[in-house]
Amino acid sequence: MRDTFTSDVPARLDRLPFGRFHWLVIAALGITWILDGLEVTLVGALAPAIQGPDGLNLTATQIGLTGSAYILGAVLGAVFFGRLTDRFGRKRLFTITVAVYLLATVATGFAWDFWSFVLFRFLTGAGIGGEYGAINSAIDELIPARHRGRVALAINGSFWVGAALGALGSLVVLDPARIDPALGWRLAFVIGGAMGLIVLYIRRYIPESPRWLLTHGRPEEAEAIVAGVEHRAGLSPTDGGPLRRIRYIRRGHTSWLEVAATLFRRHPRRLGLGLVLMATQAFCYNAIFFTYALVLTKFYGVATENVGWFILPFAAGNVAGPLLLGPLFDTVGRKPMISGTYAVAGALLCVVGWMFAQGWLTAETQTAAWMVIFFFASAGASAAYLTVGELFPIETRAITISLFYAAGTLLGGVAGPALFGALIDTGERVQIFYGYLLGGSLMLVAAVVELWLGVAAERKSLEDVATPLSAVPDEDAP
Repeated sequence: MRDTFTSDVPARLDRLPFGRFHWLVIAALGITWILDGLEVTLVGALAPAIQGPDGLNLTATQIGLTGSAYILGAVLGAVFFGRLTDRFGRKRLFTITVAVYLLATVATGFAWDFWSFVLFRFLTGAGIGGEYGAINSAIDELIPARHRGRVALAINGSFWVGAALGALGSLVVLDPARIDPALGWRLAFVIGGAMGLIVLYIRRYIPESPRWLLTHGRPEEAEAIVAGVEHRAGLSPTDGGPLRRIRYIRRGHTSWLEVAATLFRRHPRRLGLGLVLMATQAFCYNAIFFTYALVLTKFYGVATENVGWFILPFAAGNVAGPLLLGPLFDTVGRKPMISGTYAVAGALLCVVGWMFAQGWLTAETQTAAWMVIFFFASAGASAAYLTVGELFPIETRAITISLFYAAGTLLGGVAGPALFGALIDTGERVQIFYGYLLGGSLMLVAAVVELWLGVAAERKSLEDVATPLSAVPDEDAP
């Protein structure tokens, strides 16, 4: 006889009014993307300083390769830590991964040559990559269904809050009147890594995901966590009448074979959709942003210490997109909003790339154009993470998010920075235009794929979007 139990915990989580608990989740988990944005911006804004005589004397191609090393580390870290997240829990792993990030980032500030810099960037990426599965899983599983889209977009979009902080910080550490140029870029990494201590402290107050506990046969712990949240919200388990109960079977750990069967046999269309969305946005973002400072300094003559002023408005557009468009992903729907944001961003990227090749833009107008493009691209990219997080069973959620991130990034993200670094080294605008044209075309292809394969997951319980592997079919439930 199968060992089963029933629970209404998922329904109670979705019934909760949005309150203090959810704001705590947003603050504690969203700060990860702020740190990620800080990391990427530091390398982007500091690239000329690291490249120069007061830095490590790197070429533009080597700068591109360090960006690729960071992404490669994130890919491998995502797969390694993502698997552990599904097995040992969201809370335990998002503590470990932020600690890895903290130590590696501080070490980056002490790099002595190209290879040590590459190694520390790789390890930093591994820590951040590990965060993707743990954080996105926890967000999806703790936020009520009616708010899941806008919250997920806002948190993923907070990457650009970190980008803005990194840009402002670069204005200080790269100012020779304040800090020795040979010391400034190193200090930026040390301070950025130390900020991870704040994250470790706040996350002490985030509980384990009750949904994860249910699928691992620990209903009593899940019940206790939800009851505590309800109590603080002024609710009781009986408020509003009976809620949907799901019967679960106690089972062992999910095997790699089950993960493969879920992706390739149970949800092949969702597999294709996730790969396309993740790969196209990864190429678009990583190719352009990792080399943004080099374009400003090489083609527009922007002084190294002033690069941060141009990153600030770029970051503002990226933050505004998910915040302003996010609610529409819960009301208008996933398919029209994801396809629309990808299509608009892709078309504009092609047009602006052509204008760049013609020499029609200044540093200011180029930045204004990026603001508009990435207002839409940021919302679409954030929705890609939402999509791969909510379309698969809870037991495989972290590893599937990680695998999609890894596959998409390998297809679109690792090659992007290295490719654009090489294109910039040619000094020819038309060569860079071809890169922009490629990125825009890929975004347009993704828009069509979303219209074809997209899933209307808005305002639906995670258990309705993808039935847990441990759930007993409805016809077998009492």
